[in-house]
Amino acid sequence: MSSINSQKVAAGARIDLHSHTNRSDGTDSPSEMVTKAHAAGLNWVAITDHDTTTGWAEAEHTARELGIGLVPGIEVTTRGSELREDGTVRGFSVHLLALLPDPNHAELAEVLAASVAGRVERLKIITERLSEDYDILWDDVLLELENGKTAGRPAIADAMVAKGIIAKREPFFDLVKPGSRYYVPTQSVPSTQEAIRLVRAAGGVPILAHPMARGKEPAPGQPMPTSNFERLIDAGLGGFEIHHRDVSERVAEWLTQLAFEHDLILTGSSDYHGHGKDNKLGENLTAPEMFERVLEQGIGTSVVAPA
Repeated sequence: MSSINSQKVAAGARIDLHSHTNRSDGTDSPSEMVTKAHAAGLNWVAITDHDTTTGWAEAEHTARELGIGLVPGIEVTTRGSELREDGTVRGFSVHLLALLPDPNHAELAEVLAASVAGRVERLKIITERLSEDYDILWDDVLLELENGKTAGRPAIADAMVAKGIIAKREPFFDLVKPGSRYYVPTQSVPSTQEAIRLVRAAGGVPILAHPMARGKEPAPGQPMPTSNFERLIDAGLGGFEIHHRDVSERVAEWLTQLAFEHDLILTGSSDYHGHGKDNKLGENLTAPEMFERVLEQGIGTSVVAPA
């Protein structure tokens, strides 16, 4: 049986499979993001807000008006783990792109709701810790969470920018990072393996977002975490987002080989957020032949095909 989305993608099509709007931690509305994607010369763009599908309808409406292809998706927050040689387990946050899942899948909706609720409690604690040293209160953060925006650390960053405590978002993430006294780990989220299985159950395609980005890769000379990645593959992982500004060439080469060995999909994207981040729509792209594989596997919801 062919997928509801199976189609031939034009050679040379410009495809960006990871972007955010103000329904999570971006600054553009869904309509504005799609409009900017069209202006940037993209043929296809995915809307992948954190743990929410609330921007889909608005994005789909604008995509139909402009004739640009739209891929409904989610960036799911998960908790990964790694077994160290000394027998201890290291936990860390892992983001998983869920492309074309069914937004009405009951278990998926329940997990996303729990993640969002956990984010709110996490932000409250981070804000309380920051308030000991900075002129920032929870009411300031709530102003940034209006209009259904998903709670995330950028909301606190934006509140601090609005109050003139910092000039832009970037310094906040150095201030509130793992190991700092202000940082609070992500709570109430599924394990990465559980999320992969859930995305598959909802008819979506699970793609590991920016793997080992921002310096999280092993040091030179140290082995890559093959066994950890193969556990994710065994759980149903569909592929890796390797064409991303925060994924090193070394990691991308290793993942390309791993994908070849396991017949997985390789994607590329901008991870666009709007103002406050330099990421430009279309700065990294997904090859048409890889995108066709996403369309073949994605059966949870329909794309908006380009005119």
